Amino acid sequence: MVTWRDAIDWRSLCNRNAVNSVSHTPSQLSARSQQNFLLAAAFIMPLTFSVWQALLNNFVVEKAAFTGAEIGMLQSLREVPGFLAFTAVYVLLVIREQRFALMSLLVMSVGVALTPFFPTVYGLYTTTVVMSLGFHYFETINKSLTLQWIPKQEAPHFMGRAMAVKAAGALLAYSGIWILMEWVGVGYTGMYLLAGAIGVVITLLLWARFPQFPEGAAQHKKLVFRQRYWLYYALTFLGGARRQIFMVFAGFMMVEKFGYSAADISLLYLVNYLFNLFFAPRIGAWVGRAGERVALRVEYVGLIMVFTGYAFVENANVAAGLYVIDHLFFALSIAINTYFQKIADPKDIAATSSVSFTINHIAAVFIPALLGLLWLSSPAAVFLIGAGIAVLSLALSNLIPDSPVAGQETRLA
Repeated sequence: MVTWRDAIDWRSLCNRNAVNSVSHTPSQLSARSQQNFLLAAAFIMPLTFSVWQALLNNFVVEKAAFTGAEIGMLQSLREVPGFLAFTAVYVLLVIREQRFALMSLLVMSVGVALTPFFPTVYGLYTTTVVMSLGFHYFETINKSLTLQWIPKQEAPHFMGRAMAVKAAGALLAYSGIWILMEWVGVGYTGMYLLAGAIGVVITLLLWARFPQFPEGAAQHKKLVFRQRYWLYYALTFLGGARRQIFMVFAGFMMVEKFGYSAADISLLYLVNYLFNLFFAPRIGAWVGRAGERVALRVEYVGLIMVFTGYAFVENANVAAGLYVIDHLFFALSIAINTYFQKIADPKDIAATSSVSFTINHIAAVFIPALLGLLWLSSPAAVFLIGAGIAVLSLALSNLIPDSPVAGQETRLA
């Protein structure tokens, strides 16, 4: 089984010349170095972002007296940069993708570090947008580089490895929160500052350590929206809606309804990412064998049951179990990206990655705010809407062919 220690070639990451002692062709060395860059960047993102995420619900309730309405609005504002992710294609006119990814990590880290210094409604809205700008641009470019640099036959397994590396970064963050806040007495300000500073330092190290890799297929530097990608767009849109209900309201339920503390939430995240650490590479390999349609069917059937469970759960331990299972299904969502890689023109990848992030966040911009208002009267209705989204996703996933390729994007074709 691949673990996070195996996922990155740490020797070559720390020393550019270390791999020269083994016989490799220049193309193999470049491919390995590219993979190490992607995995190292994937490690930094959750190491910093997870601190912001894990502390958010407790921080806004304790320091700014947020209710469901305010947290819904904050999460909607957080998704505005995601909605504007299509603008990344225009930034690429002047900045290469690899450098843009690192700049985005720096912006995200600065936003996290600033968070505790503005503990008001509008202050938190502002720092959240700064953090989110870097986060969403990085996710857009990281997805684009992965689909360009990783061969199709290796992509599902590599994405599973990347999820394991992300899990390792998140585990380090959550265990750090639990140790430093519960045992050392570090407060919110110290945790946010520490996370942001670590993100800045490691990103600068990556900037200095890795060369600028040559670009592959020349990417379109304009918006690309093709009719034959319609199923990918639809699944991406519904996936964004589902993710928001989980990210915003499942965690908020744990705090508001069941009284989970910041340390409790961190432990819950630790369990989530332990699953990813050990099982995500296997899940990625299984997606490669089973195919995208089967993988997405499993995900959506599971989500229907999980969201229905959220709507009626009254036991804190059962709710925690549902939360862990829900998070585990995220590993299967890599099937949407590998489906797109198989049907895409290689020149469309960067532009379509930008467009797909915007599509993913169309629902994300208004769902948290609208459902935040609905939450005030009926939290169960919020989760039943999530179950309905999973039902629609399941129906659409059945249109994916056994072997999707350009020209045979859906079973209707």
